Amino acid sequence: MRRIVMALSALFIVLASGQVLAQAYPVKSIRFLVGYAPGGGTDIMARVVGAKLTESLGQQLIVDNRPGANANLAAEIASKATPDGYTVLFISVSHAISKPLYKKLGYDLERDFTPLVNVSSVPMFLVVPPASTLKTVAEVVALAKSRPVNYASSGDGSPEHIATEMFKSMTKTAMTHVAYKGGAPLSLAVIGGEVPVAFSTAPVAVPHIKAGRLRAIAVSSARRNPALSEVPTVAESGVAGYDMINWYGTVVPAGTPAVAINRLNADINKALKLPEVQQRLSALGADPLGGSTAEFGAYIKSEIAKYTKVVVDGKLQQQ
Repeated sequence: MRRIVMALSALFIVLASGQVLAQAYPVKSIRFLVGYAPGGGTDIMARVVGAKLTESLGQQLIVDNRPGANANLAAEIASKATPDGYTVLFISVSHAISKPLYKKLGYDLERDFTPLVNVSSVPMFLVVPPASTLKTVAEVVALAKSRPVNYASSGDGSPEHIATEMFKSMTKTAMTHVAYKGGAPLSLAVIGGEVPVAFSTAPVAVPHIKAGRLRAIAVSSARRNPALSEVPTVAESGVAGYDMINWYGTVVPAGTPAVAINRLNADINKALKLPEVQQRLSALGADPLGGSTAEFGAYIKSEIAKYTKVVVDGKLQQQ
């Protein structure tokens, strides 16, 4: 009888501890790791979502920018973080591209992380400096066929890099890649005339376009973007079948407790349904998404398969 009482007491303690943990999370600030410099698309998304989570969770969301190695530095740091629910990695299509792009990575996107939520999807805009003589996609193609042309990206394997490589392949042009450490430095390079042309993600590009600091020639998605509906698609502009979008989402280190995963998933989904968040994202040319952890996991898997083909076909794999 004594053993039964002791066993029941131990079980009660375990259950009570789990209940306390469920009720207590979170009890301290949460770190959002971002693999790009402040001002880039991933950084903007992290701050928009983070501000609302600070309100709903009652704990500070701290955006920790760790630019480097096409966002793989931040991903490697996150993969080695304690899986306690207090480290969240903001990822983008770049991370799905990186898996087939690099032979050696310090982490595995599918093995080392648990998906949380697919936050938003965004197109990219083909942009030039305001004073550029380039007005159309056809003129960009003609220029690139007449002489060497540099283009900017936010790093090897970044969405801008892959978007331009697809553009090059489909237009049979030769353009030279110049990598910068994030979307914000990329935009400044085009604004300042360091490079004549680039694809730039909508959250970064749209404010500059609306302010007259950049001029949009085309949008990368299959359909025009409501934020700049007057800008034609690349496909409309003569490159039939061209379609490339970026997306942003959140993951946590594998082994993170279910209580943290469920709370973060629920609160991010709630944030994405708020009218002010939807208006903010729409103004940046982004579509809020949301959904379950399983749905995001399946999407990540499909994106890795998609870009594995792009990397293999384009012979882009790097050491």
